Amino acid sequence: MILDKINYTYSRDTAYERHALKDVSLKLEDGQFIGIIGHTGSGKSTLIQHLNGLMRADSGTIFFNGENIYDKEYDIRTLRAKVGLVFQYPEHQLFEATVFQDVCFGPKNQKLPKEEVEARAADALRAAGLPENLWQQSPFELSGGQKRRAAIAGVLAMRPQMLILDEPTAGLDPRGRDEIFEQVAGMHRDLHMTVVLVSHSMEDVANYVERLIVMNRGQVMLDGTPRHVFSYYKELEAVGLAAPQVTYLMHELRKAGLSVDVNATTKDEAKASILKALARP
Repeated sequence: MILDKINYTYSRDTAYERHALKDVSLKLEDGQFIGIIGHTGSGKSTLIQHLNGLMRADSGTIFFNGENIYDKEYDIRTLRAKVGLVFQYPEHQLFEATVFQDVCFGPKNQKLPKEEVEARAADALRAAGLPENLWQQSPFELSGGQKRRAAIAGVLAMRPQMLILDEPTAGLDPRGRDEIFEQVAGMHRDLHMTVVLVSHSMEDVANYVERLIVMNRGQVMLDGTPRHVFSYYKELEAVGLAAPQVTYLMHELRKAGLSVDVNATTKDEAKASILKALARP
């Protein structure tokens, strides 16, 4: 997917006018695991809603699979079937009598044969890590983490090429949060799909994503690997963000005279660097 100079303004030509996106140009490579971070009002939620056509840019162009999604002849339903968006608290969108019926809803609306609909639903539920003994239960009887998995499965059943997750672990306890992130990482690895993750947790994006985009005031502030982005931790702090705690620890150890890698962003990287530094004569 390619975004070329995307602009969007809320409440245009009123006293409440606000520029949410300003000349945003990005190339989202197939198969990447991409993180998007930014403080409240930075434009990240507006950005992801442009990716599957829920919002239309005031100016600029978006290309998906080589096609301009703003062409008059382009069927936006095709885009939404290929670019799945899971909102914050997606379990609020569950409504069918059973989990299985809920996951069937998307492919059923694609007018697929019943056998194909049910096969997709089963595959999606397995990919989302929801045990089979829960499939015929009411979605409202599930735990918070299980509801989140069911909602993700509902999007996966559409067989998207790109999966966008907006704060997928919001409101979950630490165990539930870790389980969801591990499941998403597994889906990215096993299904070879592009994953775009919006999160406030610096530790989580450092652990899972391979590319990190920082939004600030509607513009792309930084774009690169987590190691690259978090090396600008002072600049991130200036716009209300932070680096993972590991980054601060490694800088403090360097100040104390230990020759460690200050660009380590995960606990494993930090551990390896500290042990290596301590082993030096």
